[in-house]
Amino acid sequence: MLFLEGLMQYEFLQKALLTSVIVGIVSGVIGSFIILRGMSLMGDAISHAVLPGVAVSYMLGVNFFFGAAAFGVIAALGIGFVNQNSRIKNDTAIGIVFSSFFALGIIMISLAQSSTDLYHILFGNVLAVRNSDMWITLVIGAVVLLLVGLFYKELLVSSFDPVMAESYGLKVRVLHYFLMTLLTLVTVASLQTVGIILVVAMLITPAATAYLLTNRLSVMLFLAAGFGALSAVIGLYFSYMYNLASGASIVLAATVLFILVFVFSPKQGLIFGKRSVKQ
Repeated sequence: MLFLEGLMQYEFLQKALLTSVIVGIVSGVIGSFIILRGMSLMGDAISHAVLPGVAVSYMLGVNFFFGAAAFGVIAALGIGFVNQNSRIKNDTAIGIVFSSFFALGIIMISLAQSSTDLYHILFGNVLAVRNSDMWITLVIGAVVLLLVGLFYKELLVSSFDPVMAESYGLKVRVLHYFLMTLLTLVTVASLQTVGIILVVAMLITPAATAYLLTNRLSVMLFLAAGFGALSAVIGLYFSYMYNLASGASIVLAATVLFILVFVFSPKQGLIFGKRSVKQ
């Protein structure tokens, strides 16, 4: 009841709820494609690679969205370039690029001589979200969901069978970088909510939870979005009521939902799944 009363009275809590729900939805949708392609490491890489962009934006006095998005795209292109033009495998290229970008970001943070704002970027503070951050998140969420809807068939085919996608004339490499761009946008939108450190959890955990419940991508997208939104609401509730870190609370809520599905899933859960196998 106290949470509902606070939601009715305080504008900051309304903005926090709307922002976190949008982040949960788009993270679940993009995360579904990421785990189906076996690219969970890429989500981790992009989330860490945007740190120097955030630092640059802070030093220039502009919204962190612009710097973070630019460095995220550069990191995605850099990983692809190294992988395609050397004997280095994809996971190794990811490790080299994201660690170097993250190290650069730490150096730039020290040069910026700031701790408060950049600390919130690292770990999230959705209860302090500004109007500009909320609108950027809403716009990014709408754009990402629209693009996924428009290119759903192409993403579907290229995610499950890249060879067949190429035989159909689809530009698999272009689709890959297209998805990386969407991933970067979602990562940037999630910074204020869960922070750089925890954003990969919101990309992976709701989608993994949905993956245990269905074999159809269309259903998985809706379930992942639902789990992401529900995690945001539950996490925000505990963050507000017990004065906990908002990003960590949201991620732990998503983890609890995953554990429940992992144990009780009708087909693949530890309990009912084993019963169906025995029968």
